[in-house]
Amino acid sequence: MGQLCGRCMQLLRDFVAFVQRMSSDLLHSIKECLTLIIKCSCLKQGSSKARQLYKPVLQPHERVTAQEFLQHIERGFEMSPLGKDPLEALRTLAFSENPGLQQSAALYYLHMSQHMNIPLPAEHLEPFYALLRSADLEVQQMSSLSLVNFLLEGNIDKELVVQMGLLEPILDLLESEDPTVQCNSCACTMTLAVSESNRDAIGAARGVTPLLSLANSYDPRVQQNAVGAILNLTQSERIQQVLCKEGALPVLIFLLESPDSEVQYYSCAALSNIAVNAQHHEAMLRTGERFLLRVLTSLLSSPVDKVSSQACVCLRNLATSADTQAEMVSQDVLPKLCSLLASGSEAVRRASVALLWILSQHPRNQDALVCAELLQSLGMLLSAHTTDPVIAGHAACIIKNLSLSKNRERIIESPCVEGLLQAVLSIDIREDSLHYVTSCLAELTKQEGATLRMVQRMDEPLTKCLVRLAGQVEHTEPSFQAASIILHMIDHEKMMRLLKCHIREIQAYLENFLTHQEIRFQQLGISTFCRLQADPEFSLAFRKSQMPKLLEQVRQQTEETQELLRAALCHTES
Repeated sequence: MGQLCGRCMQLLRDFVAFVQRMSSDLLHSIKECLTLIIKCSCLKQGSSKARQLYKPVLQPHERVTAQEFLQHIERGFEMSPLGKDPLEALRTLAFSENPGLQQSAALYYLHMSQHMNIPLPAEHLEPFYALLRSADLEVQQMSSLSLVNFLLEGNIDKELVVQMGLLEPILDLLESEDPTVQCNSCACTMTLAVSESNRDAIGAARGVTPLLSLANSYDPRVQQNAVGAILNLTQSERIQQVLCKEGALPVLIFLLESPDSEVQYYSCAALSNIAVNAQHHEAMLRTGERFLLRVLTSLLSSPVDKVSSQACVCLRNLATSADTQAEMVSQDVLPKLCSLLASGSEAVRRASVALLWILSQHPRNQDALVCAELLQSLGMLLSAHTTDPVIAGHAACIIKNLSLSKNRERIIESPCVEGLLQAVLSIDIREDSLHYVTSCLAELTKQEGATLRMVQRMDEPLTKCLVRLAGQVEHTEPSFQAASIILHMIDHEKMMRLLKCHIREIQAYLENFLTHQEIRFQQLGISTFCRLQADPEFSLAFRKSQMPKLLEQVRQQTEETQELLRAALCHTES
């Protein structure tokens, strides 16, 4: 190890002095301490703390161990702090009935957890069992804190902690009356619950009930860690069932109004996880006469990005029925979502556009969604974040859903068309969202007004991009949709002029379409050929190519198919 800093050296000096005093005056100090404890009125409240009256005696082997341990510390950690000798000493001290010796072991572990970023061997977990079970409050505080530190730094395997039998004492400490111990044990449970197998173990050990109790704690540290532990537990569907049975829904729902943004976020994220399972929706919405929808809608305006983002996610998971969606729209959720689309947070933008996509799927909501403010926000979102595949894909799906409504003219007049065209230029062909963008544009080109607007925006880079996409037949949907967009714009003089710069590429993809196994590609290829054939330059190029031969093959195949169909129909009629 490297040389200790001045602060750590002072800590060690203080610790050495403490152990030296303990070794010489331990029995006297214990007598004085026990005298004061006996006189305290807290012992008269019950017999649960009777073991504190036990007068510990310093056994000879414990005294020797303490002296050896003291010598080890005085050497300034020249030996490995995780070696065999320190481990044996720690075991003796930890399993001692003397609280002073246990404090020495707990303090040693605490120092290691704060100043050493190295993995803790499995055998070093054994003393923790005795330390966590100690009747001494300071030992509980220090040992639980050191365990938290080791877990957070990744210096202890989470599954190993449970395998070594430490889960039971950790969960027992949840019922401590000391806020520090509660806070530390909740933090341990929260960290352990990251593991799937540990979540099942916590549920089997009935750790849910004390966590729900501590979620209502007046200590903000305890409450944060308790709700954080519940959040991690909700990643298990089986534990979700246990949580709902134990009454977690009202607790989590009312914590959404906590003044602590961390508690708001944890409880909202936990509810989002539970809402993934539709069987819980009725119970979630029934609590407080559909209070959940109202408070989630209000959280959309939270100044904390992760809270507003998680509120969007929770509403999206709940919006599985038309009635729930209609209720969301009636609670003025749309203006809030419009504001979130312009957020500086990527997570907020993505979550809000995903919720809008869900709401746009139902015809009952589409008229409300086709408003100038929302379309303006969508168009600006697309233009500002054309390289974000999540935003482009969801926005394209929203626009396509809304284009099926009677108010499609508003979409054509909005900035959405320009935003979609810019997205085509920016999104990688391997992204699924490109399919949604090209599909939306192909649907819009069926409307003459949208086609005219798109032709006005067409230029050489965009034309080249569409032709290139059409030629990449291995990407089936983007290829087909790009070719459909080109077909609907061919009749416009500007578009024909732009396409003439790409005669060879267009001819190549049309030949691929005519030999494609899917009939829709063949039909699209023939339709495009007929439109382009009217232009002399395209006509000349086609005559010199394989196009006539390929068209003849398609004709023969079609005739053979017709003959087979006639034979099949005749057989059916007879």
